[in-house]
Amino acid sequence: MGKKDANAARLPVDQYRKQIGKQDYKKTKPALRATRLKAEAKRSAPGIRDTILVILAVLVFLLGVYAFFYLNLSTELNLDNDVD
Repeated sequence: MGKKDANAARLPVDQYRKQIGKQDYKKTKPALRATRLKAEAKRSAPGIRDTILVILAVLVFLLGVYAFFYLNLSTELNLDNDVD
């Protein structure tokens, strides 16, 4: 009796899968190819997030270099004023 219930539960799912397969089969090959290429391009294209992260990393690096030189030059100038 459990076996009959299991088969009955899968039947609507199988019908749904067949309907989807028939609808997908009705599409032309160029349309399917275009959809596949579009999905691949979307997956492989660099996103805005990657670009922003690279720009942010460069800005942080430049800020670090600027801070390094600013601190070194400011301490040298203060030492020169104290000697006079």
